[in-house]
Amino acid sequence: MAERVLEVEHLSTEFHLRSGAVRAVEDVSFHVDAGECLGLVGESGCGKSTTGLSIVRLLPRSGHVVGGRVLLGGRDLVALTDAEMRRVRGREVAMIFQDPMTSLNPTMTIGRQIAEPLRIHLDASPKQAEERALDLLALVGVPSPRERLDSYPHQLSGGLRQRVMIAIALAVEPRLLIADEPTTALDVTIQAQILDLLDDLRQRLGMALLLVTHDMGVIAGRTDRVMVMYAGKVAEAAPTAELFESMRHPYAEALLQSIPQLDTDAGAPLYSIPGHPPDLSELPPGCRFAPRCRYAADACREAEPPLVDDAGHQVACFYPVHHRGRPQRDALDHDPQWAQALSKRHRSLESAPLLVEIDHLVKEFPVRRGALNRTVGSVKAVSDVSFAIHRGETFGLVGESGCGKTTIGRLVSALERPTSGTVRLGGKELLRLGRGELRHRRRELQMVFQDPYASLDPRMRVGSSLREPLVVQGVGDRHAQWTRIAELLGEVGLSAKAVGLYPHEFSGGQRQRIGLARALTLEPSLVVADEPVSALDVSIQSQILNLMKTLQERHELTYLVISHDLAVLRYLSDTIGVMYLGKLVELGPAARVYAAPAHPYTQGLIDAIPVPDPAVESRKGRAAIRGELPSAISPPSGCRFRTRCPLAQEICAQQEPPLRAFAAGHVAACHFPLQTPSGDPLPPGVAASSPQLATTGAVGVAGAGS
Repeated sequence: MAERVLEVEHLSTEFHLRSGAVRAVEDVSFHVDAGECLGLVGESGCGKSTTGLSIVRLLPRSGHVVGGRVLLGGRDLVALTDAEMRRVRGREVAMIFQDPMTSLNPTMTIGRQIAEPLRIHLDASPKQAEERALDLLALVGVPSPRERLDSYPHQLSGGLRQRVMIAIALAVEPRLLIADEPTTALDVTIQAQILDLLDDLRQRLGMALLLVTHDMGVIAGRTDRVMVMYAGKVAEAAPTAELFESMRHPYAEALLQSIPQLDTDAGAPLYSIPGHPPDLSELPPGCRFAPRCRYAADACREAEPPLVDDAGHQVACFYPVHHRGRPQRDALDHDPQWAQALSKRHRSLESAPLLVEIDHLVKEFPVRRGALNRTVGSVKAVSDVSFAIHRGETFGLVGESGCGKTTIGRLVSALERPTSGTVRLGGKELLRLGRGELRHRRRELQMVFQDPYASLDPRMRVGSSLREPLVVQGVGDRHAQWTRIAELLGEVGLSAKAVGLYPHEFSGGQRQRIGLARALTLEPSLVVADEPVSALDVSIQSQILNLMKTLQERHELTYLVISHDLAVLRYLSDTIGVMYLGKLVELGPAARVYAAPAHPYTQGLIDAIPVPDPAVESRKGRAAIRGELPSAISPPSGCRFRTRCPLAQEICAQQEPPLRAFAAGHVAACHFPLQTPSGDPLPPGVAASSPQLATTGAVGVAGAGS
């Protein structure tokens, strides 16, 4: 049997607030063995992170462990003094936090931050600490580690910063590593690399790993056992394969059904868990999940179900979902009206006029250095991109961070001016409009930002924020404006009381609903949505995605949706555009791009998506796309993807591949595509990015790699 590294017994944690004590973790028990990975999964506020912070005793001042034991190698961490705990923390147990930028010291170099635990715990000399720091950077896959020692956190990408955090955590080889949402803010390609790294390290070093996440796909492919938490308590716990094969708690089942997957039927609404987790200071009687449960019966509202162990599979539910005789669920899987509306829209798109036309768009940002602030180069954010969007269409733009997606969104929204090229809205070129006419045309295009909290004025009540564009554009009198606001709040599912509240008084999902309401205030024809659900729990994501589709049908909206989540775009989009380092490398109907991708980069993005199925995840190898995105200041010659492409050959460095057709409306730019070119004409609005003609044929994966 493997060595038992961590044992948590009946852990309870409270936060002492002015309104009283709130129990964020209640009677939680589990263990983690050497070399094992235990996943903690659930929505925000369910107690996952608080459980991890309780183990390492890093709770805020108002937080206190009020019951239970935390045994690390047989020693109770709860009973240790602060001085004793400081010697344990970092030496025997370490933690990786969700946002590496806020966890790293911005005033210290990477080398000093990695050396710090070595100096404290091992009394290493400066030279020894530096050599060990180099070894650690190499261990976690940081390229050119000696050069990175003198770098500051802001000079690294998100993926490299997370690798540095892992290096710091591993500096003195702890027995237990707690990873709190270590990949939430990362692209799927970098996420796959970081998860591969954690897998390798725990197996190589024999560490115990506690992985905290809300992503069921990550849980399926990376953990040995799973514990599902809800409202501070354990709802279900089991070996990973068994849990996904036979989920028993309605909450675990609902989390899984809320996730959009590549094979999700876009003609049916996603299942979304109604409501939100309870206020822990005012818990409902009975089962804490009962107010949101589709199976709940009277017994669920009267008594709290105990956690029952059935041959190692624990569940706290009176009506486990695999048992017969449970209350019948509502017919939620298919909505005929939804499917009919979607089918009607698809038919109308075939003859719809073009609303947005982007022609040879280029955007470069100057790089200035020195005391004289001289221009020494430029960031090539968008390089010769052309495509078009039909009225009523949802166009999805996907790619890694830094590929130019958001820049295109800002150019289309007229928030940035291009270096060259044109953006036409309804046949009119935006940049040739006068200031007054452009201000009027802005009514037709609106933007929904990634961070709804940062995009709302924290000093303005929601009602004032929604009314502001109506006042600026002179739309209606005061009474008409407030009537319009009330209608919008109702459409996005918010109470009329929201007008008097401030942004900080809402949850993340509610703030995104406010962002959608503000975007719709002036009845636009085009909405640019930049990562609209990336910061939300999966249960809230499904609500927002369903809402976006409903609003599109109701208001005949055209969407440009920007995301790094291909599963989200597969569900939302009619057409997908794949970008890499400022270039459009593939474009086509969403179903076609996912079923038969022509570009190796697109295939790599698809392969990197975590699938909530342990059997599928177990068949995957290491991440298909390795390394970091090259610098946009000096991109690679020829094909920009060649430095990370498994199929690259000499011609890829010498000649930029042109866009070629692979089916009706499906084009890609690759010398060695995964599909055979069809010879069809390029779709409307799409121009070849290179004047050179294609001379190479299709080469399969096996042939190109030889």
